[in-house]
Amino acid sequence: MSSPRRILGIDPGSLRTGYGIVDLRGNAVTPVAWGVIRTDGEGSFPERLFRIHRELADLILLHRPTEAAVEKVFLAKNASSALKLGQARGAAIVTCGVHGLAVHEYSAKEIKSAATGYGGAPKEQVAGMVARLLGIRDPIPPDASDALAIAFCRAVTRDL
Repeated sequence: MSSPRRILGIDPGSLRTGYGIVDLRGNAVTPVAWGVIRTDGEGSFPERLFRIHRELADLILLHRPTEAAVEKVFLAKNASSALKLGQARGAAIVTCGVHGLAVHEYSAKEIKSAATGYGGAPKEQVAGMVARLLGIRDPIPPDASDALAIAFCRAVTRDL
């Protein structure tokens, strides 16, 4: 039996970066780990970016994903938010690259479609469906749920 593909989904943010890791074996997708890297405004912005990098690097070393997926940039409420989000996203992508992981990008519409069949699904519907599809009964923090949805999207839309 072949070894599973292990996919790290990342929902980047400068205050909270969600992560979700799933295994893909054949057509079966199973959850491995999920959580949130919280910086919550502690320290300078460069220190928060480094914390995202360091904690993602630790997760990669612990769980050994074979690839990663991240949401494509979307429009933020204001320019400052967009810049911070872009920098957090860049820190996450570079961390994956340093560890040899290919990074795949998906739009919010693609992620929602993969989880619910509808690209305009509300966040709550996506979260509920991802938990159901992965057999997770415990509450999942929203940022982690988003990251699991990104990993799930990669798993079901992967290159065959």
